[in-house]
Amino acid sequence: MSGILNSSIARKFAMALSAFFLMFFLLQHFAINVTSIFSADVFNELSHFMGTNPLVQYALQPVLIFGVIFHFVMGFILEIKNKNARTVKYAKNNGAANSSWMSRNMIWSGLVILAFIGLHFYDFWFPEINTKFIQGDWSGMHDGNFRYFHELQEKFVNPVRVGLYVLSFIFLALHLLHGFNSAFQSVGANNKYTKGLKTFGKLYAILIPLGFIVIALFHHFNHNH
Repeated sequence: MSGILNSSIARKFAMALSAFFLMFFLLQHFAINVTSIFSADVFNELSHFMGTNPLVQYALQPVLIFGVIFHFVMGFILEIKNKNARTVKYAKNNGAANSSWMSRNMIWSGLVILAFIGLHFYDFWFPEINTKFIQGDWSGMHDGNFRYFHELQEKFVNPVRVGLYVLSFIFLALHLLHGFNSAFQSVGANNKYTKGLKTFGKLYAILIPLGFIVIALFHHFNHNH
């Protein structure tokens, strides 16, 4: 029994660590993208640096992809095990009364986010990989100018795509609202800082997705035709 418990704790701990890693990446991604609202030149310079830096391309990028895959695979495993464990309990109690909508639907918000990652890869990552590793063009240039800002604006012309981005970030906010606190609990962060961490988690879960929504809407309505 202790072996099963320990393995369950280990899975949750690993899930929490991967969540923290992805949340850190999300913050870094937002910090770069938000500059596109204020300065195309700064955004282009930062994007070119990240896109050509060997450490980012050959070390951090593979780790990030592994982190995404690990987080979602582990999430599905934990959801299946939790669902099996809840079957008897829910027969005796009203599960909806004892848990939030977000905690009961993490799998669905996760699937929406996974679909969004696929769209985001299709929009930005796959073309970037094709340009650099297949065509061999690492200059980041197009017609004498950096292409990153132009490509970003082009992706947000279509209102359907913008709508999908906005919807995805709403689901991301819902996912983070539960996931952030759950991650802290999994690593045993229960001390005098707990209240502050929960407040920070709520602010992060709301403000970061909202920030991405603002970026998408800004470029949709300010596109230079």
